[in-house]
Amino acid sequence: MSKKYFTALFAAAALVALAGCSSPTVITLKDGTQLETTSKPKFDDDSGFYEFKQLDGKPVRINKDDIHTIKQM
Repeated sequence: MSKKYFTALFAAAALVALAGCSSPTVITLKDGTQLETTSKPKFDDDSGFYEFKQLDGKPVRINKDDIHTIKQM
């Protein structure tokens, strides 16, 4: 087996592993707005807000009372 084969195999395995770690999510607000996230939002019990990053990497905080549904894609 050549070095290129092992490098390609390793790169493919790493890509699959990274893709499996993220779980894109769609958050629908009560006003109908949909926000796409890079991963599952984290809920902060102390503040009552969900925290997540949008697809562009921008951090967002949303009050739990403004959220209608949270679904994984």
